[in-house]
Amino acid sequence: MNKFLKEFKDRGFFYQCTSEDELSNQLDEKKIKGYIGFDCTAESLHVGSLLQIMCLRLLQKNGHRPIVLLGGGTTRIGDPSGKDKTRKILSKKEIEKNVKNIQNILKKFLDNDDPNTKPVFVNNYSWLKDLNYISFLRDIGKHFTINRMLTFDSVKLRLDREQSLSYMEFNYMILQAYDFLELNKKENCVLQIGGSDQWGNIVNGVELIKRYSNNQTFGLTTPLITLAGGAKMGKTENGAIWLDEKYLSAYDYWQFWRNVDDRDVIKFLKMFTEIEIKEIESIKDKNINELKILLANKTTEMLHGKEAAKNSEQAAKEAFSGNSLGSNLPTINIRSKKINEKINIVDLVLLSKLENSKSEIRRLVKGNAVKINDDVILDEKFEINKNLFKENYLKLSIGKKRHIKIVLN
Repeated sequence: MNKFLKEFKDRGFFYQCTSEDELSNQLDEKKIKGYIGFDCTAESLHVGSLLQIMCLRLLQKNGHRPIVLLGGGTTRIGDPSGKDKTRKILSKKEIEKNVKNIQNILKKFLDNDDPNTKPVFVNNYSWLKDLNYISFLRDIGKHFTINRMLTFDSVKLRLDREQSLSYMEFNYMILQAYDFLELNKKENCVLQIGGSDQWGNIVNGVELIKRYSNNQTFGLTTPLITLAGGAKMGKTENGAIWLDEKYLSAYDYWQFWRNVDDRDVIKFLKMFTEIEIKEIESIKDKNINELKILLANKTTEMLHGKEAAKNSEQAAKEAFSGNSLGSNLPTINIRSKKINEKINIVDLVLLSKLENSKSEIRRLVKGNAVKINDDVILDEKFEINKNLFKENYLKLSIGKKRHIKIVLN
């Protein structure tokens, strides 16, 4: 088996492939270009996209060149796959902002120096914006049958649940197939990778290219990842695990990985780090907390850098030591004027953004889960005063895992 495909399988990336033997042979014979598409429905990706990013890194590792397709065009429609209702339609300005920010995030993960494997960034709006509808129906639409389109999960599941599917969304799979065709023509791209929910869309692209130009291309999908507890990868009870530090600090990102379920640790070391498989196998029986710290350090280092990973580990140690206010903890500033206005513990937690619901904060206080400088706060009306700020800052904690340093200005 080809080296890239073997590691793809060994790391748990593999779900389905079109013409696997032929793809393996082609990967052995030459360096190829493969693409993954990212719709730009938010300003940041979250860890739910991380498996796809690791696939791009694996392509580079094996000397192939990744193409990153940013869906500036298809985002204007919205992928119905896995959705119960139509996505919110974003403005052109919002989408352009999202495209730029997501590109910057992806550049952090990918090697941008080697000219042979440097990622190619494309925006499908560049070819979708000027499509002539009549010509598109005649040249591309003729290759699709309604009968076949109705069998794909992205359509079938919505219809089975009697949930509306707009004609706009129904066209999404045709546009995604057209993207693959354009990349095959423009960039000689022969591989599309995506999540298993994209299988139908990917197969459509492979078949369209075969009918249109008789070129052979390939599709490869990854499994949809859920946490051992059942939650969807990327989502937690406290919100999405964003890849942009503007929305989630390096420390909180580190904490997410440090606190994954014991059952997920080895799987995630294989999927979300580049530690060799043999090494993971040799250390899998080590102390689980040591392995979790290794996972947190490696994943954080990849996104935020070695220094951020090191500081996050140190901050976690300080937060749990009980004898430090946590100099490395994520920080927010608060004006002295706020303290003079006599804010209470509920207001302080809201300001910290550790929680955004007053009723939930009150519940946490009643459960002895809120602390200042490691002292439990027992009263939801507890007033914050300047004496609580040691050396001009205090540590606010919720439970054992969430901590923040509040600095008085």
